[in-house]
Amino acid sequence: MTYINTIRDLEASTYGMAGASGNALLKSSGVIGGFGNVVGGAAQGHDAATNLAGGAAGLGDLYNVLYGQKVWSMLNQEVNVLSMIAKRPYTSSGWRILKSRPAGGSDAAFGIGNTAVDSNVTDLSTPRADQIGGVEENATLGGANGFKALSPEYTKLFTSPKTIAHLFEFSELGMEMAAIDDGVGDIRAIVREDMGKHHAEVQSKMLLMPLERYDDATATNITRNYTSLMKIVSSNKEIAAMANADMTAMGAADGSSNVTDLVDVTKLFGANRADNNGVTVSGSTYTGVNDFMSAEVDFGTNYTGGPRVLTLTILNDMLRRIRVNGGNPKVILTGYDTIQHISDLLQSQERFMDRKEIVPTHNGVRGVKGSEVGFRVATYYDIPIIPSKDMPKTHKASLNPANPLSDILILDTDHLWLAVMKPTQYFEDGISNGNPFGVGKLGNQGMYRTMGETCCSFFKGQGKITNLKSA
Repeated sequence: MTYINTIRDLEASTYGMAGASGNALLKSSGVIGGFGNVVGGAAQGHDAATNLAGGAAGLGDLYNVLYGQKVWSMLNQEVNVLSMIAKRPYTSSGWRILKSRPAGGSDAAFGIGNTAVDSNVTDLSTPRADQIGGVEENATLGGANGFKALSPEYTKLFTSPKTIAHLFEFSELGMEMAAIDDGVGDIRAIVREDMGKHHAEVQSKMLLMPLERYDDATATNITRNYTSLMKIVSSNKEIAAMANADMTAMGAADGSSNVTDLVDVTKLFGANRADNNGVTVSGSTYTGVNDFMSAEVDFGTNYTGGPRVLTLTILNDMLRRIRVNGGNPKVILTGYDTIQHISDLLQSQERFMDRKEIVPTHNGVRGVKGSEVGFRVATYYDIPIIPSKDMPKTHKASLNPANPLSDILILDTDHLWLAVMKPTQYFEDGISNGNPFGVGKLGNQGMYRTMGETCCSFFKGQGKITNLKSA
């Protein structure tokens, strides 16, 4: 009985060499090896056993390793963030925002204080409790007791579409050679597929670009990318804390007294957070005052003390704060390590994360429930948890903390979306299309292009937890 466990066994059995050494054939000119690898001038079998052809001079050049046409990827090119975020047509360049009530301020809770509405004051964020609407009988319009005309406070935000493009090319000779010998066949189809994955992965990376990169002196044109969710879901207090911890290129240690040095960090949708009582400078210390463009951000006391251990209390507190603000969390986005840590926390309390089937939607068209279009994800309080390999771990790196965890984004995607002006399109031209003059080369050029920008119409409905570790 012959047992076939390796290619060597198969060839030996096929060519009558069972029990012999090597995968060899017997020809009139002597013993000739089968297809094998040439190592150090001597032919070897597929399983690295000594080939009987090794004794035949010059025969090693007759054999080559066969690679096959399939190209296998060893890269994780997931696009969970790009897939998760809602897509809407780009219909306008901006939107109007109600930033403050006529009285009572812009916080989630209606503000009450000692400000008399009778006075012609511009700030009615803390009106007197007896002057918020209760009036006397037959009250005189514009009279006493705060019965005066009020007005909400509005502002305008705008975006500019970003163009994301990737160009690649292949020569005419390369395309022809790929179709013969030990080639891959249609090289254009293979490269198109891999470049398409790259184009999508890069957009996901842009959506999770760390906030620190916006103050990186070497990344001078970072605003050409999509605006990162890490920048949108931020707050003036977080930006100030990062600057004070020297996590940005312009920080407390630089002794800067010019807040405009942080312009790439503070500038968002045409508004400057520093102009809205945001990041200010006192000596070399930045002080942040949150405003209507500040999301709910929990980074602990500060960044200089290092990360703190993630607890369910921190997570539950963020969910509560978002709901108090009027937000309705639709998705939790974080890294695989943080998901594992949350699972460990729940298991220690004999609680377990639920599973929920997600059916993707596109432009209001809902997919059919089933294995082809739906996928199951973990949930926390019925909120889907989507993992992403590119989620940043925001902390002061110089402290070298042990076991830092990925940040957590808790998003209300009703008010956070990717406005698409031009969906992803593929273009190709060149010598194979009869137009080498169009690309100026004896070959072909291909390009993927997408146009759009991330938008947010309700900042306080979004949340972020950073500066975390597992133990």
